[in-house]
Amino acid sequence: MSAAVRYLSTRGGAPAAGLSQAIAAGLAPDGGLYVPEQLPQHDPAAFAPAGSLADTAATLLAPFFAGDPLAAELPAICAEALDFPVPLRPLTRPDAQVLELFHGPTAAFKDVGARFLAACMRRLPRADGRPLTILVATSGDTGAAVGAAFHHQPGVEVVILYPDGRVSPRQAHQLGSFGDNVQALAVAGRFDDCQRMVKAALNDAALQAGRPLSSANSISLGRLLPQMSYYAHAALGWWREHGTPLDFIVPTGNLGNALAAVWVRAMGLPVGRVMLACNANATLPEFFAGQDYAPREALATIANAMDVGAPSNFERLRWTYPDATELRRVLSARSVDDATIRATVLRHAADEGELFCPHTATALHLLDQLPPRTDGGAWAVVATAHPAKFETVLEPLLGRPVPVPPSLAAMLARPARAAPLAAEDEALRTWLRAPAERLSLSA
Repeated sequence: MSAAVRYLSTRGGAPAAGLSQAIAAGLAPDGGLYVPEQLPQHDPAAFAPAGSLADTAATLLAPFFAGDPLAAELPAICAEALDFPVPLRPLTRPDAQVLELFHGPTAAFKDVGARFLAACMRRLPRADGRPLTILVATSGDTGAAVGAAFHHQPGVEVVILYPDGRVSPRQAHQLGSFGDNVQALAVAGRFDDCQRMVKAALNDAALQAGRPLSSANSISLGRLLPQMSYYAHAALGWWREHGTPLDFIVPTGNLGNALAAVWVRAMGLPVGRVMLACNANATLPEFFAGQDYAPREALATIANAMDVGAPSNFERLRWTYPDATELRRVLSARSVDDATIRATVLRHAADEGELFCPHTATALHLLDQLPPRTDGGAWAVVATAHPAKFETVLEPLLGRPVPVPPSLAAMLARPARAAPLAAEDEALRTWLRAPAERLSLSA
């Protein structure tokens, strides 16, 4: 067996962990995020030219799983989780493609990481036999993906926290539509409150002693690692056909999806430039423009899944590029306000006959500002969610209904229920200590 890869905390105050331990814990004991001791390097020629997304993922992730009990299961995990298409297809602009990541069960890119994490967790032993409670803070799409991935999984309870009134109605319905072992909490606050509450619970040793907790946010390695697979798969396919790297424009809020692209490039695969598209929450654009990193409360926008003022994965980004000057050289970020998002959706619907979600529209706007390529390269806009999830934004704008994909329609047909919760760390702790109250919600 290969030597086991060690995972360290971004804050440097926790013992090294194996992959299974890091995935099970979610967050390091010192509050940091787990990262590999070093990123492995890959030769593009090592990937099967006709391989599926699952094949690409198995090759890409093998070094991360080396020496871990899950290593032998990696091909099966990839096949189980990555069984839906992530097509790269041309836009009308000659130098542009779109990478569609919304063909999974809940119509958002979060399905990739959530299903992979669930497949890993199913294979991890729990020596004491106690059920595991998975906490997830969501700004819209993560919670539904995690709920769907873990629904009916024995020995696992999922608790989803979302900012009440700050997700779309269809997103909120998805979050509350599971029941059984998946419970939704409507928090009277912002996504950043939900994220803070989850981190506080995970760092509470007394709470953990009473009921083991883990995380399914993008702070989890089990979600971050598989997200690299679609960037590697798209870039390798483009490179084989055109001989050039593929550049990406990534809508981002909590930075997990964008970090996945950055790591694929750092591992030696043909990912070129990475540009971050943000909504009016300008924490990242201000930093990349040269200002100090200054997290703040999130603003509510129509691209609500990106309403993040304190992106968690910034810690991993700084671990990858400790020098701020170098980080600003290899990445850029721009903000797009709501009016521009609406105008971009309308323009592409009129010019191309295509409808995109508000988050994808932030990346399309950045593409629209770029001059035509003369170097033979191409931009790939990352489409993160199906537009039907945002009907209250898009239908009044377009004056017509947005068709709903079958998987989403089935979820919306189920009843939905969520419990209200104050935006306070102690409120979540109290709720987690009250099993009778939790059980009553699934009745």
